[in-house]
Amino acid sequence: MRIGILTSGGDCPGLNAVIRGAVLKGDRIHGHEFLGIKDGWRGLVEDDVAPLPRHQIRGLSKQGGTILGTSRVGPYGEGNGGAQRVRETMQRRGMDALIAIGGEGTLTVARMLHDEGIDVVGVPKTIDNDLGATDYTFGFDTAVHVATEAIDRLRTTGDSHHRCMVLEVMGRHAGWIALHAGIAGGAHAVLIPEVAVGYDQVAQWVRATADRGRAPMVVVAEGFMPDGELVSGGQVDGMGRPRLGGVGEQVAREIEERTGIESRAMALGHMQRGGSPTAYDRVLATRFGTAALDAVHDRAFGQMVALAGTEIVRVPLAEATTALKSVPRERWDEAAILFG
Repeated sequence: MRIGILTSGGDCPGLNAVIRGAVLKGDRIHGHEFLGIKDGWRGLVEDDVAPLPRHQIRGLSKQGGTILGTSRVGPYGEGNGGAQRVRETMQRRGMDALIAIGGEGTLTVARMLHDEGIDVVGVPKTIDNDLGATDYTFGFDTAVHVATEAIDRLRTTGDSHHRCMVLEVMGRHAGWIALHAGIAGGAHAVLIPEVAVGYDQVAQWVRATADRGRAPMVVVAEGFMPDGELVSGGQVDGMGRPRLGGVGEQVAREIEERTGIESRAMALGHMQRGGSPTAYDRVLATRFGTAALDAVHDRAFGQMVALAGTEIVRVPLAEATTALKSVPRERWDEAAILFG
């Protein structure tokens, strides 16, 4: 069997470990051949495909990014040919099946292609941990680790200057990174898209912290909506969504105005999804890769591999892309008893 592998959407620590797991098992156990599809779906639209031999994936589990490249081009974009173009490229290359590694957008395209007869298996990828039908996604642990280290570093400068420090982390629709990093780093407030919190309440937490002689630490997800609207710079990304950024600066200004405490903000940005994956993400991504290969070998197409507890399972792509996994209110409430 000749299998194509692509990575699409935002890059994420662990992508290369998925590729390595799939190719190693497929080559060693089943004798399958692999093709690397360049820059996600663009490679299938433009027939940018190359052999992906075993020697090319050696030592990849520790390497960040993706050796295949990525883009936000999709086969269903205007003039891109849809499923028919994908089918033609696969036939031209003798490609029997696809492994698509990506987030909600990538897996939605995979589901649509499967509905039109393309043999595809999905692998969930997002640092935001907001994909349904899987307990965790690889990349999330790395992002939380990076954010927690940033909190630790910001706290020392905040303590030295008696400032309130505000850290803005990724999380357009879900505040998982902010919540986990905030708990791990001992933040005095965590602001996420799922929970409406007014600036007066934030100021109260900050004052209570300062009154104890501590330098307040606030973590805010980029999708937090302080006035019911997203904070952005007015630009849009490749999918036409507002390009978020700036809510941390806004939160810092409001805190300083309400409390008189000097406040500084830092947006962690792409640092969260760059660099080497953590050990946990390397293991999870490798398991996803080998499990995705098993699904292809079993011809279990239209499925996504997922984590259920500690087990890797298969779920329908339709189930995986039905709804985003947001932070339940009770999870935020657990953390909120530690605020202030």
